Amino acid sequence: MSDTLAGILTIVALLVVLAIVYKPLGDYMARIFTSDKHSGLELALYRILRVDPNAEQRWSTYAAGVLGFSFVGVILLYLLQRLQTFLPMAFGHDPVPAAVAFNTAISFVTNTNWQSYVPETTLGNTVQMAGLTVQNVVSAAVGIVVAIALIRGFVRYNTDRLGNFWVDLTRCVIRLMLPISFVFAIILIATGVVMSFKSGVDVTAVDGTQHTLALAPAASQESIKELGTNGGGIFNANSAHPFENPNGLSNFVEIFLELVIPVALTRTFGTMVRNTRQGTVLVAVMGAVWLVFIALAWASEAHPNGPAAQAAGAALEGKEVRFGIPSSIIFGVSTTGTSTGAVNSWHDSFTGGAGGITILNMLLGEVAPGGTGTGLYSILIIAIIAVFLAGLMVGRTPEYLGKKIGRVQVTAASISLLTMPAIVLIGAGLAIALPSTLSALGNDGAHGFSEVLYAYASSANNNGSAFGGLTVTSDFFQVTTGLAMLFGRFVPILAVLVLASSLAKQKRVEASAGTLPTDGTLFGVMVGGTLILVAALTFFPALALGPIAEALS
Repeated sequence: MSDTLAGILTIVALLVVLAIVYKPLGDYMARIFTSDKHSGLELALYRILRVDPNAEQRWSTYAAGVLGFSFVGVILLYLLQRLQTFLPMAFGHDPVPAAVAFNTAISFVTNTNWQSYVPETTLGNTVQMAGLTVQNVVSAAVGIVVAIALIRGFVRYNTDRLGNFWVDLTRCVIRLMLPISFVFAIILIATGVVMSFKSGVDVTAVDGTQHTLALAPAASQESIKELGTNGGGIFNANSAHPFENPNGLSNFVEIFLELVIPVALTRTFGTMVRNTRQGTVLVAVMGAVWLVFIALAWASEAHPNGPAAQAAGAALEGKEVRFGIPSSIIFGVSTTGTSTGAVNSWHDSFTGGAGGITILNMLLGEVAPGGTGTGLYSILIIAIIAVFLAGLMVGRTPEYLGKKIGRVQVTAASISLLTMPAIVLIGAGLAIALPSTLSALGNDGAHGFSEVLYAYASSANNNGSAFGGLTVTSDFFQVTTGLAMLFGRFVPILAVLVLASSLAKQKRVEASAGTLPTDGTLFGVMVGGTLILVAALTFFPALALGPIAEALS
């Protein structure tokens, strides 16, 4: 079977499997967050945490829960890294340096999983499992519950209550994240993914030399790494490593896990607002962007520029031959369209056009289909902006799902929308202005600029992947990318919770003859157009200096 046919069949199979699970998983998540029943395990946890599960919270209290829980997570993960020497299964690894520990703690708590270290030579199994894997679960859950709080803002009327953060988080972890990740960890083991508590195994090469291959509990971290759109690899090569992603079947499973919750959450949205076509419109926009970007990146890789690639007949540098170009592109577009950041090939080796697509995918705000929760609330922000613009064009007060979109709503949406571009452009501008950055670049010219732009786009969007040519081990990059991850995560979350509260306080506005229908093709085109327009106006100059210039060279 040719790589091209395999790639086409992979896309078709992904669409079919996602379509099969879309309704049941989406409706199941809606039941999780609308049920008034608590399991025995959940009640026991509430008693330990001294949480009243029947008490609902204002946006400020909900936000305090998000920030407080995340702050404690940063501190605990930082301490685990710094005290690694005293932990079991440390395998002789030294304490993680302070700047790296700071960056890594923020990275995993913000669902970014940016890694500026070599995992198998830096971290023991205890830090990997008790630190990183735990944050893979709970950081993904935080994104989901914030999206649920925004949905409640549309559903509820004349109230300032958005639910209970601790109840939402507990249910998301126990009823959703842990069961699915447990099942898929077993599936990944069956495909050949390693699951070992040893530090390594000695092997003899064909030439008689002795080598030690690093081992790790990879399957358990791999399943939640992809399901929670986290992306942090337990090996430095990430999903290009044969112990994390050994074959085409495991590769398919990992791509599916990246996409499944963000896609199904649009059904959850439609179910909770009692109009499933609203969710269908959003998932159609997500799917259209995903397919178009795969086509564009695939076309770029099929027609490489540069003498080496043209002589070889393909741009195979940095790609695993067991996946080929098509599966590498599908994985690359999926991982940057979500907030996963896992890689099965090196994006730094993509052609200028394909590399530019991975950057643009993040600069759109990662809404195709986005991260767990973050994709849904990001595209809802775009939908609110689209409704507002449509209202201005026809001279009517904008309405969305029976709620007026006024000054407060547009302000909150704008803050959420503009935070990421500000962080990306300011961070990249500062880095490029520093003379020391030249020595950190693996390439000069347009590609070197793309490496820096990618780094801050990945950090601010909580993606975590990178153009590997940029060395980010200096304190400057550790601190600035850490701050980019921090502000890129929590400023939009706060804006989304303010928006949710302002919507929940309103009374329902009945639809009239002048109300814009938001559950049809026209609105989907408006949302997609707004998405592309905002990103194009904001980032075109930066893209022109980097990937566009490289693609045209």
